[in-house]
Amino acid sequence: MTSEEKAGQVLLPFFKGMAVEAQAATIERLHLAGSIIMGDNVPLDAHGRMDVEGMAALNQRLAQAAAANGRPWPGIIAVDQEGGQVARLGPPLTEWPTPMSYGAAGSGPLAREAGQGLAAELVPLGFNVDFAPDTDVTSGPKDVTIGARSLSSDPGAAAALGVSFSEGMLTAGVLPTVKHFPGHGSMTVDSHLSLPTQTATVAELSARDWKPFQAAATAGLPMVMTGHIAVPALEPGVPASLSAPTYDALRALGFKGVAVTDALNMGAVTKQYPGGTAAVMALAAGADLLLMPADVDQAHAAIVHAVATGGLPPERLDEAARRVATMMVWHARTASKTGAPAGSSAPLSARVSASAVTVLSGPCGGPMVPGAVQVAGGNPADRARFEAAAARAGLSLGSGPVVSLIGYGGRGAGGDIAVALDAPWPLQESTAPVKMALYGRSDGAFDALAAVLAGKAAAPGKLPAAVGSFPAGTGCP
Repeated sequence: MTSEEKAGQVLLPFFKGMAVEAQAATIERLHLAGSIIMGDNVPLDAHGRMDVEGMAALNQRLAQAAAANGRPWPGIIAVDQEGGQVARLGPPLTEWPTPMSYGAAGSGPLAREAGQGLAAELVPLGFNVDFAPDTDVTSGPKDVTIGARSLSSDPGAAAALGVSFSEGMLTAGVLPTVKHFPGHGSMTVDSHLSLPTQTATVAELSARDWKPFQAAATAGLPMVMTGHIAVPALEPGVPASLSAPTYDALRALGFKGVAVTDALNMGAVTKQYPGGTAAVMALAAGADLLLMPADVDQAHAAIVHAVATGGLPPERLDEAARRVATMMVWHARTASKTGAPAGSSAPLSARVSASAVTVLSGPCGGPMVPGAVQVAGGNPADRARFEAAAARAGLSLGSGPVVSLIGYGGRGAGGDIAVALDAPWPLQESTAPVKMALYGRSDGAFDALAAVLAGKAAAPGKLPAAVGSFPAGTGCP
């Protein structure tokens, strides 16, 4: 391969809107690794739902462009599909609860089954990479970016569940990506906006944040994403994604796969490293795949120039391109080609929520409400879904105890029964005598809630992170 081809092989760009032909032409011209699909690239039908055939055709066109230069391995067609708040692809695909549900359910086999179920619906659409799961160990309410995207505040649980979910994805034929090394779960600044600083020592990071990445390396998982986090213990002031000591630390855990940066168009990078600077820095530091450079033409030109002028050792570009190509050759040889129809995992998603629903305070048996409920809080869609689930559970509406729903980013609520639909932290500010964590807002999640309220099901979940005075592990016996 030429330097131009190798430079393209390590770049995974985004594009705006439905400019598919322009993106395909750019992929061919710059020999790019493939493309990521963001929310604004998803074709919709007349009802505002994802057009399944249109999505598959779009991805096929991008895959054709990646193969146009005759390389024998498939291009990367990637998406961010974690479940919960981070899901670029909506209905008719199965809607999944937040990843914290797996921590609350505490079942490796269930996490593996869910990873397989989620990924299997991506395969017929042409996706072969999903930037999930998020294995950051959350620190609780001060964790402004990750929250319920985290599996648990317990490093061992986050490690085991992250591997299980990832292995399920691999079984379905999609390459998982554990993220965000060296650990974003205790950051109080959002790296989409500016650069957070991780003040922990290497010993502290090894004992906590690095446990899931160590487990991923031991399990032979194919990809790890580095975050835009400054770690003074490794290299002060430099985002980990652009820092050689960070990649050295990752490799020291035994990781042999593809190290991919978080999106290079995020504020933590663009404010400090304009143009193609970040791409060259990341490669020189040890990254193998550069995600979403702000300007892919600039990034490509900067890499080619850096190799030509001695600013980037050619063997480093060779190593990165070889890792990406090797991963995709392996994927082509081993991946399942079957997949599953859109929406087919809805019963499994409901089972995840039923296994996760957690009672922090209140009765652990029998009906919680006397056959009728009122609903408050949340958004109109949340309230409509709750009302439909309540009716399915045989509860009437308009009288009785008030169920207060707390959505993403919501505050503590009053009423009789407070229910957190995302991260459970707002429950610490709630004055409701009964406090419950649901970790999701899918139809299946609301069915799980209604079944517990009606006394038709137990609430088996345990808090995967402390909530105020309620320690991790709180829940019904």
